[in-house]
Amino acid sequence: MDLKVFEKATERANEFGRTTPHAVSARYDRGSSRIVVDLNSKLTISFSPQDAQGLEHASPSQLEEIEISPSGFGIHFPKLDADLYIPALLEGVFGSKKWMAARLGQLGGKSRSRAKKAASRANGKLGGRPRAAAGD
Repeated sequence: MDLKVFEKATERANEFGRTTPHAVSARYDRGSSRIVVDLNSKLTISFSPQDAQGLEHASPSQLEEIEISPSGFGIHFPKLDADLYIPALLEGVFGSKKWMAARLGQLGGKSRSRAKKAASRANGKLGGRPRAAAGD
């Protein structure tokens, strides 16, 4: 590898480390049923484990042990072998693209808008969802 490329990459990594908030502590708060992460920027973020990939089905005892990566950019749940990336959490990303898309689809399916209710009623008046053809 070219030494200049390596030096530039190292400088970018150092700049990222200086300018991007990172975790200084993390804990599971049983009272609120939330993961609480304190950042070096004096900001505290908290979120429901049900909203994070790998934590959505965890019990409180599985969430109590949280490790912070040496850089502070990751938190690890050893009892679940699950990891979350702090910069992604700050952007509202709580899992992989596929997992997030599935979660958004679930939320959309639960929508109770007037338009959705009206469409459902109209479809019901027509006999509902068509039956699958034989052999499908």
